[in-house]
Amino acid sequence: MNARLIITARLISDFGAFLNMVALATYVYLLSNSAMSVGIFLASRVGGGIFASLIGTRFYRRWSGRAPLIVFDLLRAGLLGLLLIVPVSAQALLLPVIAFGLGFGNSMFAIGLNSQLPRLIEPAQLLKTNAWITSASSAAMVGGSLVSGLLVAAFGFETVFALNAVTYLLAALLIVPLRFDKPDVIAKPERGEWSALRQGLRSAQVIAAMLAVTMADTLGSAAHNVGFPIISKLLSPESASTTLGLMLAVWASGKLLGARIASRLKGSDNINLERRFFFGVALMSCGFILMFQQHSLYGLLLFALPAGLGDGFSEVGLMSRLQREPEHLRLPIFSFLTLLQMTGFGVGMLIAAPFYQWWTPGAVVMLFHGIPLGTLLAVKGLALRRGRVVRSSPTPAP
Repeated sequence: MNARLIITARLISDFGAFLNMVALATYVYLLSNSAMSVGIFLASRVGGGIFASLIGTRFYRRWSGRAPLIVFDLLRAGLLGLLLIVPVSAQALLLPVIAFGLGFGNSMFAIGLNSQLPRLIEPAQLLKTNAWITSASSAAMVGGSLVSGLLVAAFGFETVFALNAVTYLLAALLIVPLRFDKPDVIAKPERGEWSALRQGLRSAQVIAAMLAVTMADTLGSAAHNVGFPIISKLLSPESASTTLGLMLAVWASGKLLGARIASRLKGSDNINLERRFFFGVALMSCGFILMFQQHSLYGLLLFALPAGLGDGFSEVGLMSRLQREPEHLRLPIFSFLTLLQMTGFGVGMLIAAPFYQWWTPGAVVMLFHGIPLGTLLAVKGLALRRGRVVRSSPTPAP
């Protein structure tokens, strides 16, 4: 029961998130006719996510369960509702505040749901549930991104914002029946949450390696997200938006398929989840590198599929593995993961954008997706070296 409610709530919530990501960015540009305003809007959204990652651990230590998740859905619905009642002339100053609130609400909802999922789902069902959540998120991305433009053209921005608010209200209603297990009693760390996290990562070096690879991967993701509209326009100047939509649809379909395959593979031990994550990152980065080397739409779509497959593999492996950590580490790890993803993505977009003025899209994506591949090789090299040291150390006499 819990699994179906969570998956449906995540599908509806993510559909709303992608719907407003496209609609609001377009709305800001039309309202201001300024690329700088769009940049401020996006930066405010990322800033909200970073702020959430910094306070998420303390917040959910004090308030856990379904109530905060419902509140953050209502917060997002209320922020979008402001656009329906505030005059258009006064919205220019309000939009960055709304962007910050949406980024904050999205990240707080994700931190709360991901860190508390083991309290909602039986351990044996976690892997399958994570795979379905990833699949639902992929489907929501395709639907939200593609439908947004059609809805705006047919009904206008106000209708889209109202529909978007309704999606968050529906997601909140689906959270209400959830039943959480009682959390373990956790003593407050003497040195603070972040100090406790650092200490925990020292003893869980594989988790630290997975987080390092995730950070590197966000830089590659930032680069290809900046490059999507550029490569679309280069390949099909007359129908760039159609090419972009097809590319995202194929990539998301691959991600959905990758998540389904990851949940059906034999072996659900920690080492299996870790291997799926590392393999998924490698496949995704190689897929995007090859994808941006193409000179035809068919070639682009061909390699969008393995890029999506890798993304599905890595996300299911990462979420399922992190949720295996003890209660006292799980929440700060997910807060830290959100911080890495938000800062890496935001900084990565700022760094990658100028490179597209100097290099070809293929060269830029190769450089930035080379970073996670290089990090993977470094992690593998350190693991092999540590293994040789352990094997070569003398065994103490009995």
